[in-house]
Amino acid sequence: MKDVSVIVGGKAGDGINNAGLIVAHLFNHLGYFVYMDIDYPSLIRGGHNFAVVRAAEKPVTALKKTLDYLIALDQETIRQHYDACRNCVLISNADTVKPPQDSQVISLKSILAAETAPAITGNSAMIGAFTKAAGIPFETVEEVFRKHMPKAVDQNIRVARTAYDQIRLVRVVEQLAHPPRAVLSGNEAIGLGMADGGVSAYIAYPMTPASSLLHFLAENAERLGVTVVHPENEIAVILMANGFSSAGIRTAIGTSGGGFCLMTEGLSLTGMAELPLVLVISQRTGPSTGLPTYTGQADLRFVLHAGQGEFPRFVVAPSDANEAYVWSAAAVRVAWKYQIPAFILADKTLSEGSYSFGLADNEEIAMDEPARWDRQTPYSRYRDTRDGISPLAFYSEKDAVIKVNSYAHDEAGITTEEAELVALMARKRLHKGDLLAEELDRYSVVNTRGTPDASTALLCWGSCRGPCEEVASDLGLKVVQPLVLAPFPKKQIATACRGVDHLIAVEGNATAQLSSLAAQHGIAAGSTILKFDGRPFTVDELLAKVKEAAA
Repeated sequence: MKDVSVIVGGKAGDGINNAGLIVAHLFNHLGYFVYMDIDYPSLIRGGHNFAVVRAAEKPVTALKKTLDYLIALDQETIRQHYDACRNCVLISNADTVKPPQDSQVISLKSILAAETAPAITGNSAMIGAFTKAAGIPFETVEEVFRKHMPKAVDQNIRVARTAYDQIRLVRVVEQLAHPPRAVLSGNEAIGLGMADGGVSAYIAYPMTPASSLLHFLAENAERLGVTVVHPENEIAVILMANGFSSAGIRTAIGTSGGGFCLMTEGLSLTGMAELPLVLVISQRTGPSTGLPTYTGQADLRFVLHAGQGEFPRFVVAPSDANEAYVWSAAAVRVAWKYQIPAFILADKTLSEGSYSFGLADNEEIAMDEPARWDRQTPYSRYRDTRDGISPLAFYSEKDAVIKVNSYAHDEAGITTEEAELVALMARKRLHKGDLLAEELDRYSVVNTRGTPDASTALLCWGSCRGPCEEVASDLGLKVVQPLVLAPFPKKQIATACRGVDHLIAVEGNATAQLSSLAAQHGIAAGSTILKFDGRPFTVDELLAKVKEAAA
């Protein structure tokens, strides 16, 4: 398989993320599938930032350790990444880097002075140098710059051309026949999916790695028809969202683990009041502040059990941008049909990673519209129907008296402490969860990939699916990836594991949270491979660990 990996590295404030995206778009225009991951400390200036772009002739959603090209804006990039340069092409800035002898070198200071260009355009010079070394036609560079660079395009093109002419061709990146595709981050795909599902309000307080979803929706609010609100804190977020929802506005909120901690009392109100609400929880390393800009999968138990008391919830954990789009739309439809909280459980790797995007192979998750009041009988907000789903009416509707109550209540929403009514309403709420589980059985909520009859399988969830799939392909294994984690798809996972003698759980946490959840339902993993340092698995790293576990 044609497979190329590139790192762009520099300091915070150097525009490394944007430079990486331009490199990804260059490969995209050459016909490659692309995946990009960004790594940065929690600093506004300084530190070491880098973007890793992987391009291949087949879809990829994970990284490899070894590099083919290294673009170094500073010495720290050489220090941290040169060991991964096995026969790779190195392009560096002579003003800040003491490169090894095999480096292709340009002086950003002299190029920018000649073009009277600002320092930020130095990225364009480095990209120009890279494209010449990689044999990428400058016409492709100019096309990508004009399409994906928002400011000072002509000046950036001139800077890139100057650097392009100073470098020699080293190793050609072959052009492929595939047409360019959309390139989306996971958060962008979540935002588009929620809009497709009918969300018309998004409320959030910024918290990495969910913040870029807030920025994306705010920038595209008019085009997507979404009202975006930034309240003063996370408590205000969920209380405002509950108010929007009770007024009939399809609403979503977003945060990470620390922000979600503050929302749990409001979530209990969501459950008791049977309010439809979508919650995007993008995980990072914890506990507490943890690593604010690094990834993790340690909040699964928290999301499954947050809030006091018992009420149904829907939890979906997509693994890439395509799944994020489809299942974010589905989460909106589930929340509104069943009048429950629906969680989109992401992580930093998914939220801030960028992917080639296409929907051809994705199943559409259709849901009936929520039941509405027939206006023939007096309105009861919590009417106990056969399926437990009460018809909806909203404020200002004629003749509808609507009481939304956090206290135990009767069918009309009137506070009660009568034992029989309290039990009736509890059974009603839980019955909706049972019906949702039955409906979800109609869809493929567990993905099975790799070798169908393999006796060894990898059990994974979320962004771990990418490296697991590649390792399984190399070793002839099966991959079992539950997309929906609540209601837990016991039947579909058991079917996927039929004939498997050795189930290996692969997770980004220290306590094997999916593995222990599966064990509660009688599906036991024989061994676990866990990573909890804030970084995602690379394919090479996981391959070695799986070989050891399967031996």
